[in-house]
Amino acid sequence: MRHLTRPFALGALARRKGVEQFVGPLTLGRERGIRWVAVWPWQDGYNVSVHDVQDLDDENYRDLSVFPPLDPEDEDDTGYGRVIGHFQEPAAALWLAEQETGAYPNLWVNHGVAGDDYADFVLARRVRQQP
Repeated sequence: MRHLTRPFALGALARRKGVEQFVGPLTLGRERGIRWVAVWPWQDGYNVSVHDVQDLDDENYRDLSVFPPLDPEDEDDTGYGRVIGHFQEPAAALWLAEQETGAYPNLWVNHGVAGDDYADFVLARRVRQQP
């Protein structure tokens, strides 16, 4: 089972492990992209970051942290995305991520696993596009 229940996501964060989620497709201007969000331990709390990156349309590319930024203004993005909040409590960090980015409470995965959801998305899109 890939997705974490809320208690398991909170448990991972309490163990100082990050969680993330592939949120879905988006368009910036005429460019097709995807959004993913991460909650990760930082100093004495947890950062929430949102990543709007190019849609590479390849199920074999699963490391979302290296996808090029969708917005040329973000060319210097080091993989941390746009940090939209920092909280002492992991539950508050998850709440912000869900409220501000479209993330779903029961679709969190461990750090490094959101790319599997992206791969599923690419494959499903190809099936829908077949005549």
